[in-house]
Amino acid sequence: MTAQVAPRLVITDALGRRTIPIERALLTFGRRSECDVRVTGADVSRQHAELLNRDGKIILRDAGSKFGTFVNGEKITERELKPGDSIGLGQTSDTSIVFAVGDNGMSGEHLATSAASELRHMSALLEGLRAIGSGRVLEEVLALVLDSAIDVTGAERGFIMLANDQHQLELKLVRARGKMTLGGKTFETSRKIPEGVFATGQQKIVEDLLDGDLANAHVGTVALGIRHVLCAPLKLMRYVEKGEQEALDRMIGVLYLDSRERGALTSATVQAALETLSAEAAIAIENARLYREALDKAKIEQELRVAAGIQQSLLPPGKHAGKFFEASAASLPCRSVGGDFFDYIDLPSGNAGFILGDVSGKGSPAALLAAAVLGMFSAEAGYQTGAASPITRVNAGLFRRAVAAKFLTAFYCILSPDGKLTFTNAGHNPPMVVTTSGIRRLETGGLVLGLFEGATFDEETIAMNKGDVLLIYSDGVTEAMNEAGDEFGDDRLIELFQKRRGQSLDKTLDELMAAVKEFAGAALQNDDITMLLLRYDGPSAA
Repeated sequence: MTAQVAPRLVITDALGRRTIPIERALLTFGRRSECDVRVTGADVSRQHAELLNRDGKIILRDAGSKFGTFVNGEKITERELKPGDSIGLGQTSDTSIVFAVGDNGMSGEHLATSAASELRHMSALLEGLRAIGSGRVLEEVLALVLDSAIDVTGAERGFIMLANDQHQLELKLVRARGKMTLGGKTFETSRKIPEGVFATGQQKIVEDLLDGDLANAHVGTVALGIRHVLCAPLKLMRYVEKGEQEALDRMIGVLYLDSRERGALTSATVQAALETLSAEAAIAIENARLYREALDKAKIEQELRVAAGIQQSLLPPGKHAGKFFEASAASLPCRSVGGDFFDYIDLPSGNAGFILGDVSGKGSPAALLAAAVLGMFSAEAGYQTGAASPITRVNAGLFRRAVAAKFLTAFYCILSPDGKLTFTNAGHNPPMVVTTSGIRRLETGGLVLGLFEGATFDEETIAMNKGDVLLIYSDGVTEAMNEAGDEFGDDRLIELFQKRRGQSLDKTLDELMAAVKEFAGAALQNDDITMLLLRYDGPSAA
């Protein structure tokens, strides 16, 4: 006597193909986790249909579903099933349910459909890998990885967390089925599982969060109906030559998936597919992150080039001449932009003004403050008499703006046609005047600018003779260091300056700048280098 084969349901969905024996008097279908046959989809009701086993007859009955129950495409309320009948819950569900009895209960078409669905994992996996392999922007790659993982596993939602510089996990993206991005208010889960996977580097599967002590650790997640979790590490594999190939893993984050469907995410096929996807995804994510860093760096460099161009346009030309003087200046920032500045101003009185300043710090913040100071100075110097008055006004303006931890030094002088040089020194390196009788340092003035509201500045007037040259410079000149840690120093600058008396200003300036560079050699320039040369040509020139 041949043993009778029990009737069964052959179900094909995102998890593959599985068989459920009809051994009980009642089986329930629906979206609820308590249902015997869990089916997901927008058209599937929480309690959708029932399957009754009455005296050997298998009867399918709709349980008051919103979008209906179908047998072979026909909407039914209650019907006895025949071998090979196809059951549909709603109209859009991608789950195939076939009633079978004996060995020949399924048609060839149904078998082909089931076999094809088992290839869905590999198809989705390959499609996802091709997509992330061509991705460039990190956000796009993360979305492609999550969408591929959800498609491969049949999960309802998932997220990616990446490690920051402190090796702590940060949530980067959350997605649900249908390529839907979720925000913080629509996504909740415990960090315990992803942080555990990140620490161990091992994939973790939780078949039911209600088992054991997991429920207490994941109260918020369970409250949403989430019961089943699969979390995979994202790690980069490297190999080193050490007798034999030895793998060195570097964890960059985790890929987390969960579902309300009973038995979801636990298939060995699903886990193997996700493991392959995770390995490829880690490489794609890291490449995308490096690509974005390169783009950000290129953008910053471009912005700095633009800023450097703007700063150079704010500075006057290096060469400037009047009826009774000639001036030449140059500035070399240690970065793309710097905090040193200089300017010339032709005053309404017929005199000529010259300023050189040095803002504390380097780079863009110093450059912005230098530009602001130049603007304030230009506005004040045109109508203020003497050298101390405009510097006092600039100091007051800086103090009102209260730029935190920023100050500057400056030297300002006014040269008249008769050779009188009136100057004030606001904490700057004392400039030097080279005359036939020697060198004089100009120190009269006051404190640095921007720190003290009531700071006062003295001024002094000296007489320059025809051919006398004034050298104003920033501390980046004398404090330039070579590879041995020695400074260029004042003495070396004075010696070189004296030897070049009688040369053209342009040639002297070029040789002094070249001497500083030659002294520093391969040592990194750590401060801006600026010089201004002013020669008095005498009243006869006027």
